[in-house]
Amino acid sequence: LNESFEILKQIVDARHTTKPAKMNGKKIDEASIHALLELANRAPSHGRTEPWRFVVLHGEPLQKFCTDHAEMYWEHVGAATGNEAKYNTIKNQPNTVSHLIVVVMQRTPNTKILMMEEYAAVCAATQNMLLGAEALGIAAIWSTGGLAHHSLMKSYLKLATEDEVVALLMLGYSDAQLEPIARHSSGVEKILNPNF
Repeated sequence: LNESFEILKQIVDARHTTKPAKMNGKKIDEASIHALLELANRAPSHGRTEPWRFVVLHGEPLQKFCTDHAEMYWEHVGAATGNEAKYNTIKNQPNTVSHLIVVVMQRTPNTKILMMEEYAAVCAATQNMLLGAEALGIAAIWSTGGLAHHSLMKSYLKLATEDEVVALLMLGYSDAQLEPIARHSSGVEKILNPNF
């Protein structure tokens, strides 16, 4: 195996999730954010539809989004379950998170390409950003919490009916020392043998 593969493997092996509570509030420069978006834009997509779209939030817009998200969550879920801690977690994310990128699948109109293929393409774009963040020393979490998949979020973001929120990608920096992620078994052990 060559040097390029070993570098890629190191980044993939090191990638891990960092929750907002472990982030320290330090801000990411715009050049780094733009570089991550360009990595996302290199993901594969069937028919080269490139269905990924991004709502990039920081500063006051991030604060407004998190406040609005928390209020929507409380009104439609939190009050019924009494989950005030979750409400506060969503609302206080801007205290530690530098940027939040809402990753959206924008469905290609009048296409024969399956929705699941376009969704998968946006997942690949999101993974590209996660690996880029790891390489840049940026802490990240791919979240689908709160009302990320609720129709209210679609309405709030003015998305079309067939569009989908794929990720609330939270980015920042962290002083926490995190352990490498363990897997239940190796990739080779997950080979299926259908006995054709």
